Amino acid sequence: MPKGKADNRTRLLEAAEKVTYRYGFGKTALADIAKAARVPVGNIYYYFKTKDEIGDAIVERRVSRFRRLLNELDKADAPQERLCAFVQIKINNRDELARSGCPVGTLCSELHKHGGTVAKKSTVLFTEALAWMEAQFKALGQGADSRGLAVHLLSATQGVSVLAHTFHDPGMIAMEAARLKQWIRSLEAENNQTGAS
Repeated sequence: MPKGKADNRTRLLEAAEKVTYRYGFGKTALADIAKAARVPVGNIYYYFKTKDEIGDAIVERRVSRFRRLLNELDKADAPQERLCAFVQIKINNRDELARSGCPVGTLCSELHKHGGTVAKKSTVLFTEALAWMEAQFKALGQGADSRGLAVHLLSATQGVSVLAHTFHDPGMIAMEAARLKQWIRSLEAENNQTGAS
């Protein structure tokens, strides 16, 4: 694809991500995306034939970004550091989360209301998060409990994002994240005590 056309597609996709995050996938029209990208509405069909194609592209973009994030987190030496770093991301983004909700949680929820193949595709965002968390808990020696602990951590981070957004209170995220970090570190301490006895 020539550079100018690639730039237009990127602008459309960036605009689509922002506009659908702000207003919801279902409520966003192709004209809204074109306007935000400063691209004539008729040109949008050159890059995306349907709204579902835009949804697919947004999911692919978020998956790619999430995988890069997990690769960064994996650079930490210990699993509890990696899990705490994941929780820290919520703290770092607490103002935006309180203002607009979790972009991943909101997108997945919205797409599942819409249905179709793009909804099924979006599931990979949470599937990969759970698998990564489960691997960290296994590395912490949590064995068969690792999956349940991963579900608990993901539920807690998503749940507090919903509450913070509902109440427009970023302090809820800071409070819950501090408790989650304490809990994660206590699992490591319990594991060390069990190994020592």
